[in-house]
Amino acid sequence: MIVTSGAPDLTCDALDPRSESFADGLGRFLLERSILDKSAISRARSAQAKTNERFDLVLTRLGLIPEAKVAKLLAEFLSLDFVDTGDLPERPVLDSGVRASFFKDHGILPIGFNGDALIVAVADPFNADPIRSLSYLIDRRVEQRIAAPSDVEKALNRLYQDADTAPDGEKAASGTLAGAEAIEDDVRRLKDLASEAPVIRLVHDLIARAVETLASDIHIEPRADSVHVRFRLDGILHTVERLPPALRPAVTSRIKIMARLNIAERRLPQDGRIRATVRGKDIDLRVSTIPTLYGESVVLRVLDRSSTQHDFEALGFNAEVLTALRKTLAEPNGIVLVTGPTGSGKTTTLYTALGSLDSGTQKVFTVEDPIEYELAGINQIQVQPQIGLTFSSALRSILRQDPDVIMIGEIRDLETAEIAIQASLTGHLVLSTVHTNSAAATLTRLIEMGVVDYLLASSLTAVLAQRLVRRLCSCAVPMEMSKSLVEKLWQGAHADAADGPSIADMAAGVRRPVGCEACRGTGYRGRTSIGEMLVMSGRVRDLLLSGAGEHAIAEQAVAAGMISMYRDGLTRAFRGETTIEEVLRVARVS
Repeated sequence: MIVTSGAPDLTCDALDPRSESFADGLGRFLLERSILDKSAISRARSAQAKTNERFDLVLTRLGLIPEAKVAKLLAEFLSLDFVDTGDLPERPVLDSGVRASFFKDHGILPIGFNGDALIVAVADPFNADPIRSLSYLIDRRVEQRIAAPSDVEKALNRLYQDADTAPDGEKAASGTLAGAEAIEDDVRRLKDLASEAPVIRLVHDLIARAVETLASDIHIEPRADSVHVRFRLDGILHTVERLPPALRPAVTSRIKIMARLNIAERRLPQDGRIRATVRGKDIDLRVSTIPTLYGESVVLRVLDRSSTQHDFEALGFNAEVLTALRKTLAEPNGIVLVTGPTGSGKTTTLYTALGSLDSGTQKVFTVEDPIEYELAGINQIQVQPQIGLTFSSALRSILRQDPDVIMIGEIRDLETAEIAIQASLTGHLVLSTVHTNSAAATLTRLIEMGVVDYLLASSLTAVLAQRLVRRLCSCAVPMEMSKSLVEKLWQGAHADAADGPSIADMAAGVRRPVGCEACRGTGYRGRTSIGEMLVMSGRVRDLLLSGAGEHAIAEQAVAAGMISMYRDGLTRAFRGETTIEEVLRVARVS
């Protein structure tokens, strides 16, 4: 297409990219070349009718065709030349007479000359007015080519970053205002992207699918060529969708708006919360964003209040652990700790413990970051470090509220540990979590943190270490396993061969996953808890005070009757509830 100064645009002005005729023509063009099928084109037409957006832009925002490919197809459809990345200039072609801001504002990149005509690559071939203005300013004909919008933007930023012809004094005077306006424009653009019907529907569908499949987390991870969406199902991540990179800012901004986060802040991590109703269920979503190489990574923790069972029997602990746990919770004071990595069910166990207490006769406080579930009859406090409300400061204030039971989300530092110990020594029952690998390791970790050994020995009542293993689906089938291997595994759990079922019975109970529609082909359905409960006996306290290590404390606890987490897991595997691989994935050999 050639546009001369004062001449009408005979090609693109005759086409309105929002019109039905343009959408019909481009749709037929894509259908004839087998780029899209009828259902995809129908979906794009429906989205365009609702948003009144340009049909070519709808195609990219729905993820039907990548941005660069749309630009190339549009060039062919309009009978214009397409400019590839390698054909863009290394240095400015037109470096005087026109401000760099003009090129940047209108997405126009001069790339060469054809006789007396200037050749430009444009991101938007339908925006004819800036082309006319440029032709008038330089008194030349302008020939238009099409390039991918991202290529035009990158080249303009590279070639004209310092080339604006405005006087230095004017730049300095207007720099702050221009920066503020740019940020405001950027925020407005992100809000517009996030408010489009296809983006709203996409985010809602992802959340609904996660809830329906009982996923615990949604991971939205930007990569170089796509955006990966993964669900954590029964503790394992599964890729469920790959979105085009052009959708990343829109999807991220939509989630940020729902979580009431700052959509303009993309350099720092942010945390928020979303409350939604999906298929009649009340759902809470904890939102975390963090900047990465290709954009912000977003994780949504799905907290389905209707499906969570705060019942000890439903958690799946063995009878020995449940008996010991109920006994320690009946004590009037002391510290009960639950330990394990992130996602091992510690918070659910603590909430279940609180639910088992009679809140009608006791005053119960929790200090959490964040509050995951609302508990009836419990006074829950959300930590807010930005205003000085930390775990330690909240605990000091709680002690003046005459509490009976205190639950601390996590003991992270010495100050919090010391206040927890002080609370237990003054007649309060304290429940909390610590990030360690085993029950015995919790004692040595607190000593390393700086807790005085005799205070820990006198205040700590018990430590529960736990993990979650996947349950075998009903489609699982028996699996042959040699008796010698079973015996070797059982001995590794510090268990006598004569202790428990016979080797033959254990070998006969092993099953392997198969996969069916009910378990989505994984062979597993749901999870259960395995754990070990270390009760502070007199002998364990003596070892702690003598400076004994983790191994010696663990051996003494086992000798006193503690069933190790590894042995608990093996017992489940030999009963056909889970697999040996699952146990070895989460538990250490004793």
